[in-house]
Amino acid sequence: MKYLKFLLVGIFFGIVLVKSEAVSWYRIFEMFRFESFHMYGIIGTAVLSGILFLQIGKRLGLKNTEGHLISVPKKDAALFRYIFGGTIFGLGWALAGACPGPMYILVGTGVFSMLIVIAAAIFGTYVYGALKDKLPH
Repeated sequence: MKYLKFLLVGIFFGIVLVKSEAVSWYRIFEMFRFESFHMYGIIGTAVLSGILFLQIGKRLGLKNTEGHLISVPKKDAALFRYIFGGTIFGLGWALAGACPGPMYILVGTGVFSMLIVIAAAIFGTYVYGALKDKLPH
């Protein structure tokens, strides 16, 4: 019962993504072909909202769900890692037509072929976990 709030937020998030057409393969296709501002507007709004709410939370001294003050840990300057990882993520997003969150939303809307993509993502995560000690970080 204590996780009900997370389920309700997830359902609300799914409805927002479906209604805004952020899970539409056509909208994603338009974005990767630079034919429409629609998805860039959604992503930009999400980034700006995240920055705004993070700064408000830090200034008000709000705590996260574990009771710790909200903070963003410092990252090292290994820019190549982020460019390489972002490229792989973007290629997977373009190939599958969905990033990780919307994959589950698409199953909920009846796109059952997305179960193959989810299985592949879980398998890829397992392979990474098995090989992470051998990979450069």
